[in-house]
Amino acid sequence: MVDRLLVPMDRSEMAELALRFACEEFPESEITVLHVVGGPTAYMGEATGIALADDPRQAAAELAEPVFERAHEIAAEFDKPVDTAVRLGMASRAIVNHAADFDLVILGSHGRDVSARLLIGNVAETVTRRAPVSVVVVR
Repeated sequence: MVDRLLVPMDRSEMAELALRFACEEFPESEITVLHVVGGPTAYMGEATGIALADDPRQAAAELAEPVFERAHEIAAEFDKPVDTAVRLGMASRAIVNHAADFDLVILGSHGRDVSARLLIGNVAETVTRRAPVSVVVVR
């Protein structure tokens, strides 16, 4: 039985598809949407902004808010509540570290843009290889 799902989300269409898949295929399961901020980007903008903030956790929560708003909109289409969590750091590492508390991870096959994937590696591939639980990749 799959009781607890982890759905990592960024601002990508693939992440939204992953959440829709989770809501459709596991209507009775609890879903937590995870957004990771502060990892390396092509210009280090987000990471630098977090590092310079007076309260890095608050800054991360503010950066995650648009993603969580969209997640709640999608979940509402299925009359489904979702919990949210934000983590700082590299996406793949944060997802793998957080996954142990869940039965299954469902994530999109790729994120926002090609340049970020080339710079930091393929998050879906890394999570699939390293996660302590099963992973479903939605494309």
